[in-house]
Amino acid sequence: MTDTWSNSYVPERVPIWGAIDAWCRQWLNDDPREILFQAGHLSTVTGLRLSSGRAVVLKVRPTSERLKGCIHVQRHLWRAGFPCPEPLAGPAPFGELAATAEVLVVGGDQLAWSADTPTMFGDALARLVAQAPPPGSLHGLDQSPPWVGWDHPHSGVWPDPDDLDADLNDHVGPDWIEDAGARVRRRLLQPSALPLAVGHGDWESQNLRWTADSRLHVVHDWDSVIVQREATIAGAASAVYTATGAPNTSASVEQSQAFLTAYELARGQPWSTEERELSWAAGLWVRVFNAKKASVRRGTAPPSASTLRLHAELDSRLRHAGA
Repeated sequence: MTDTWSNSYVPERVPIWGAIDAWCRQWLNDDPREILFQAGHLSTVTGLRLSSGRAVVLKVRPTSERLKGCIHVQRHLWRAGFPCPEPLAGPAPFGELAATAEVLVVGGDQLAWSADTPTMFGDALARLVAQAPPPGSLHGLDQSPPWVGWDHPHSGVWPDPDDLDADLNDHVGPDWIEDAGARVRRRLLQPSALPLAVGHGDWESQNLRWTADSRLHVVHDWDSVIVQREATIAGAASAVYTATGAPNTSASVEQSQAFLTAYELARGQPWSTEERELSWAAGLWVRVFNAKKASVRRGTAPPSASTLRLHAELDSRLRHAGA
């Protein structure tokens, strides 16, 4: 299948107004009147005011079968009452790329850390997983984004990175990252009878917004829908739910444990020993994958504070993971 995470697309190549106008006319039966904002990382995201008065978000990125599955899940959850933007159109061609449109949801803030934060994030993700469509009804989601893609089909420990034009396997070291990546991947790939579930693979604080009275207002980034085992969905989230977009804001070991305990209570079923180990393994994969990318980017520069903190936590996380 086409690789959603291709490095060939440069988000800074902002789509021209004429192309936006033509796409909106064809797929939304409406005319764009004003650009509200424009941003980009793995896709170009444009906020638009249409002639009808509607405010929408147009997302442009490489074509992929994954997009169809992601939009299907987003639409299913929106109809079920989960707080996510309503999909309006797409994926549909945008030149050689693909575009989708969804309702612009404004308001809400990132959640300030408190003792209730793990419970709130754990409850929200458990609700999402419970309301998501069954995995067997979906197509195109067999490949997860690389930061949760421990089951990638390529040779070597590391999958193709999402935002770096490099083969991570060609850059050997640091030794402790290579060792941790190999060990945790072996644990995650061990045969298991646990069923698959549908979840959100980028459950970072920066992708969620909350109301003033601490209710979940909206969840963004639905290109990160994944089909994995429930324990690994929760485990990946447990490592990053505190991440605000600022450096070195991933979860500590204690914060990860608090999230997994909260999720366990929210789903109403205790983790088995296997599930508990897999949850920690998935969280560690996210962290070591990010550390591996950072090491390639930084070259001979000293490691970041986030990488140093991961190194200090490594033995504890490996022990929890049974790896």
